[in-house]
Amino acid sequence: MSLGLTRLSLEDGPATREAFGDALAALGANERIVVVDGDVNNSTFTNKFAERYPERFFNVGIAESNMIGIAAGLAGCDKIPVASSFSTFLMSNAFDQIRMSIAFPNQNVKLVGTHAGISIGEDGPSQMAIEDVALACSLPGFTVIVPADGPSAAAATKVMIETDGPTFLRCGRPKVPVIYADGADFHLGKANRLRDGDDVTLIANGIMVAMALDAAEALADDGIAARVLDMHTVKPIDIQAIERAANETRGIVVAEEHLAYGGLGATVAMVVAERKPTRLAFVNIGDTYATSGTPEELLAQYGLTPGAITDAARRVLKD
Repeated sequence: MSLGLTRLSLEDGPATREAFGDALAALGANERIVVVDGDVNNSTFTNKFAERYPERFFNVGIAESNMIGIAAGLAGCDKIPVASSFSTFLMSNAFDQIRMSIAFPNQNVKLVGTHAGISIGEDGPSQMAIEDVALACSLPGFTVIVPADGPSAAAATKVMIETDGPTFLRCGRPKVPVIYADGADFHLGKANRLRDGDDVTLIANGIMVAMALDAAEALADDGIAARVLDMHTVKPIDIQAIERAANETRGIVVAEEHLAYGGLGATVAMVVAERKPTRLAFVNIGDTYATSGTPEELLAQYGLTPGAITDAARRVLKD
């Protein structure tokens, strides 16, 4: 599967936020589902649910902490609340309320953060969620999902609704390449192997999955067989898939649109350290905030590219 090594255009398929909105609306016949949104429903695409089921949609305004309290209360009444906003507003602004009203009592609330990462582009660093996965993973009992494309975001939304317990689903703003053209086989905590290889393993989630597939194509041209894993669930992580990769390939590269600390790379490293030490390399934003620019410019500027992944793979393969 080739998605174009040098191409950073993200316009081949729907945005994961849009696929979430479509899937949520399609699931709305379940009368337990209620939606609360922080006055950004035309951006999170929860407006699609609101159009069909206005009596179960609540726009709480730009008041994310209050939104979390409302969602927790609805969960206490045996509803399945979906609380959605831009990911940085949701996880950063309302973290204390999420911790005490959802995580601590283990409420069945589904948090959906859109516009995650630096690929939101020109909106700038104040709206770029680059620490949201780390925050969500730090909450006991939370499931954390980062889908790669529209079909997997839709599948994740369905599974999220059907699975009891607090969940964070991270979605992006831009349109992204379609990885699962025939539909996603989505199971929580189970990585999808998209490509086989016994030289190096590329583990990625979100928009970096397409980049990892491009990198694998480039490595194949040099005679390097790269295994590609879509690690869509960061928590619970697929320990078995990581352990197999450490045993069966010579090293692992982890790619994510997130800070270096507390996200997918840190979680994979923890598994490797405990189960099967191997050489590791990481492709991420590093320890910095981004600037404003187009998604393509920012991804290139901060090293979230297929080329960065191939370079990392070659580093771990050096004797």
